[in-house]
Amino acid sequence: MSDLPALPVTFRPGRTRAVLHTAGVAIFVVITAVALLLEQLGTGERLSFVFTAALLAGVLFLLARPKVVADESGVTVVNIAGKRRLAWAEILRVNLRPGDPWVFLDLSDGTSLPALGIQPGISKQHAIEDARALRALTEARGTAAREPRED
Repeated sequence: MSDLPALPVTFRPGRTRAVLHTAGVAIFVVITAVALLLEQLGTGERLSFVFTAALLAGVLFLLARPKVVADESGVTVVNIAGKRRLAWAEILRVNLRPGDPWVFLDLSDGTSLPALGIQPGISKQHAIEDARALRALTEARGTAAREPRED
């Protein structure tokens, strides 16, 4: 158990996130600069360029949102458009199989929850290490919570 990460711990695709944030800022700056430099554009057209740039940057920032946060009481999975809080006992298995785009959590209600915060995209080895760490935490904390108590 000493090799378990200290809680709370946040897992997120750092390189992918950096690329998305950088691209979002760059797109916003370039499109806004073009809007300001084109003299033949009216105010409304310039504003539509800036609005479009902000919309594109917002989409990229939204794609950079996923993370998995593990703390003493459970796991919070933040995906692109949603967030779900799970108790340790609800997570039966942490899966990252070859070819999977991200980790899947098998849950006690029979469903599977994608956890986009751990994805092998740019840094496969980092994702594998994060998946192993989350699996170890789940096994250490979830098993104890699922064991029946003797009163």
